[in-house]
Amino acid sequence: MGKGSPLFYLCSKMSLSIVGQMTDLIYAEKDLVQSLKEYIQAEESKLSKIKSWAEKMDALTMKSASDPEGYLAHPVNAYKLVKRLNTDWLELENLVLQDSTSGFIANLTVQRQFFPTEEDETGAAKALMRLQDTYRLDPETMSKGKLPGTKYRSSLTVDDCFGMGKTAYNEGDYYHTVLWMQQALKQHDEGEDATITKVEILDYLSYAVFQLSDLHRAVELTRRLISLDSAHERAGNNLRYFEKLLEKERVAKLLNKTSAITESAVQGGVYERPADYLPERDTYEALCRGEGVKMTPRRQKRLFCRYHDGNRNPHLLIAPFKEEDEWDSPHIVRYYDVLSDEEIEKIKELAKPKLARATVRDPKTGVLTVASYRVSKSSWLEEHDDPVVARVNHRMQHITGLTVKTAELLQVANYGMGGQYEPHFDFSRKDEPDAFKRLGTGNRVATFLNYMSDVEAGGATVFPDFGAAIWPQKGTAVFWYNLFRSGEGDYRTRHAACPVLVGCKWVSNKWFHERGNEFLRPCGSTEVD
Repeated sequence: MGKGSPLFYLCSKMSLSIVGQMTDLIYAEKDLVQSLKEYIQAEESKLSKIKSWAEKMDALTMKSASDPEGYLAHPVNAYKLVKRLNTDWLELENLVLQDSTSGFIANLTVQRQFFPTEEDETGAAKALMRLQDTYRLDPETMSKGKLPGTKYRSSLTVDDCFGMGKTAYNEGDYYHTVLWMQQALKQHDEGEDATITKVEILDYLSYAVFQLSDLHRAVELTRRLISLDSAHERAGNNLRYFEKLLEKERVAKLLNKTSAITESAVQGGVYERPADYLPERDTYEALCRGEGVKMTPRRQKRLFCRYHDGNRNPHLLIAPFKEEDEWDSPHIVRYYDVLSDEEIEKIKELAKPKLARATVRDPKTGVLTVASYRVSKSSWLEEHDDPVVARVNHRMQHITGLTVKTAELLQVANYGMGGQYEPHFDFSRKDEPDAFKRLGTGNRVATFLNYMSDVEAGGATVFPDFGAAIWPQKGTAVFWYNLFRSGEGDYRTRHAACPVLVGCKWVSNKWFHERGNEFLRPCGSTEVD
């Protein structure tokens, strides 16, 4: 359940947030390369035959042209000349006209229907920018592919950096436009080959820094552009306009009316990231980086490990689960060895065909819809899908002591490139009375979150209100209550799934509801019990 940004958008036919579908593209591209190699081989074979024919005819025509009458005096030569011109050259023509592209073009046409769209490319670029911001990675680091936990090194070219900047520009995001156009210009100045020219880069960069209110640098960059292309009409017009604004600024300074233009700009090509809709953005991202956890040593001493038998649940007496306190208040615990590798693979296998862009419940209508602040793919599994689903559901019931009869279906989610879920509440607040009305089971009383993969970098579950950061560990699960015993929401449980920096994150979760748990978790005597 998420409130967050009011901006919703329709998902494209393929979301890049799932690594499973991205790997399909890897194999599709591999198949296309093989098809292309076969085409090249066919073309080379054809060219080899044509070349051999040309060499043979070159030698023959040199001989015949040196003494045409003497050559034709031999009746066999006369016959062969007629035959060549009537038959052999026709065969050569057919060879030259032979279409070797059909197989490759047919394969490309079939594969193209699964290709990413322009919307997907924009989403991928924005995902890189999201990682750049969250983990404080400068464009140079991103461009050189120096990311923690990576097995492969991959770099961005001048053209790639220009593409990133252009995507940001088209989104009206001048902050990232400047960062990536500066990187493109830097790599271009260092002599890297590129199809994009410096003039094109400077055209975007100069206007973007102007939009960030750095008028002096906008003039400097525009003058550099004009020095490379004196006939650039737009740059000429921009320069005259910028210089006019500079003159107004100079006059204003003389009158002690300092222009806000200069005051708002950060000199030296470094600009402040603009604020956005998320009030706890800085805290959230700091926790994603592993910074700012607030627990004191005294409180840490209150955290323990124990064996958990579900209040002497018969199913857990012989084989209790290992339980570890992750946080004291609100109480968050982690359970170990909840899911086996075999169960995880089976759940993923069941989920993959059903994966669709993850949704949130609209607080006003109660209807599920996609949201810009949740970037992942999810599916819902029912017990009749496979015995493993029923087994895992009952296991969560035994561990928590809550009933799964009124719980939501098992949700499986995959976070791939830049996948995240910004700070949100799992429970519905008082201004959202109809959020779960359709379910008829009351509010979400608790969350049980299974980690089904390790993540090389990023992907933590963080709680900005009190500073907890819980890192994915395959086979473990974390559990917390969203509501106090009184039924009031615990607003401290606002949490987020940090963007995946490197790797692929798989989780599954069960949301337990109030109905059916009245006697399993009785009301407390006060509002915050």
